Amino acid sequence: MLNVLKQAKSALSLLSADEIRKQADLPVHFGLVADSSGAYAEMEEFLAPSTLPRQEWRQRISQVHRANDANVPGHVDIVLYEPGLPCPAGAYSFRRGEEEATCAEILKDKTELDLALGRQFLPFRRLVVERIIQLVSRENALFAIASALPNVVPSMIELPWAFGEFASDTAFLTVNQVRMAFQIAAACGKDVGLGKQKSAVLTIAAGAFGWRALARELVGHIPLGGGLIPKGAIAYAGTYLAGKGLEYLHVHDGEPTASQREQLYQEGLEHGRSFAKTVHLGANRA
Repeated sequence: MLNVLKQAKSALSLLSADEIRKQADLPVHFGLVADSSGAYAEMEEFLAPSTLPRQEWRQRISQVHRANDANVPGHVDIVLYEPGLPCPAGAYSFRRGEEEATCAEILKDKTELDLALGRQFLPFRRLVVERIIQLVSRENALFAIASALPNVVPSMIELPWAFGEFASDTAFLTVNQVRMAFQIAAACGKDVGLGKQKSAVLTIAAGAFGWRALARELVGHIPLGGGLIPKGAIAYAGTYLAGKGLEYLHVHDGEPTASQREQLYQEGLEHGRSFAKTVHLGANRA
């Protein structure tokens, strides 16, 4: 375990809180197209709700531009059309009553802006955090499986660091979860970095189903039941639970109860089993 801790400490130096913060702080500008002031106001309220603190509202509304504004910028990142108006390729139609679907459609194309959208525009936040949790959970499940089948990795996913820097699953999983913690904090408008997030990281790490429990299972202190699928499923579930715990802390200013942790772990385990089976089938066909 001492070697694992040394590896994790070394790998933490590869994490760049500054880079994550830079991505999240990149200003995103919306261009709005409508044929009435009421439609413009509706879309502005969607992107910059009037319930926001006044200073934050002013900042966000300054990033939202009506097409008929006198000083509209020559370039914006995302163009949003009033529902019912013809929407050209590359732009998006505002789905009245289905705002989350509008966000999901934009995020599907604008993955490079996900942290910035989550941090700056509240309607995108939940979906961005969920995407982060799913992606990192899958990465950790894949690493847990591929550590036994390294030949399947290059054709399936490019993980954040070279395998040679990790002698165990535990070091990689822990560091990747710290990266997830940075990203979730950034998407939720919080400070980013180990010093800033010490409380959140320690809270999750000390949880009954937290990172240490995951580590114990992966190094063999709790039987895996044999095979690669349980190993991948547990890696997914532990990471999923850690991410959901961080979401509770940043979004709800609290922690999941013991029963909620159990439910989240089981939920993650089911997702993990399904993903691990897909990876295992793909490896067998390769």
